[in-house]
Amino acid sequence: MADPEARSIPQLLGDFTSDLTTLLRQESELVRAEFSEKLGVLGRAGGELAGGAILLLAALMVLLQALVLALSNIMDPAWAALLVGVVVAIVGVVLLRAGASLAKPINLTPDRTLRQVGKDAELAKDQVT
Repeated sequence: MADPEARSIPQLLGDFTSDLTTLLRQESELVRAEFSEKLGVLGRAGGELAGGAILLLAALMVLLQALVLALSNIMDPAWAALLVGVVVAIVGVVLLRAGASLAKPINLTPDRTLRQVGKDAELAKDQVT
């Protein structure tokens, strides 16, 4: 490579542009490769999560019915069913609200990627000056 002192401004800018393009291309290829790898894992995990969720839902139904039957020994069965239904509904609403607050767009911002892009931009700015 030529001595940096001997290169002209257009050559330096051309080298900078080329290096920046290469850096961005390599980072995008890395993101693409990692994303593809993670999608495969996510697909497998999704199937297992769905199967587990279905079985847990069935177990919950059986356990709630057992609770209604147990409570019906000390109160009217209709009141026992109503009590269990209300308690389960309250827990469900609390869980839904907690999940909704976690799913806000501000919580989904790719912070690490933004930091890395900022570092790359700072490095590129240092190269220009």
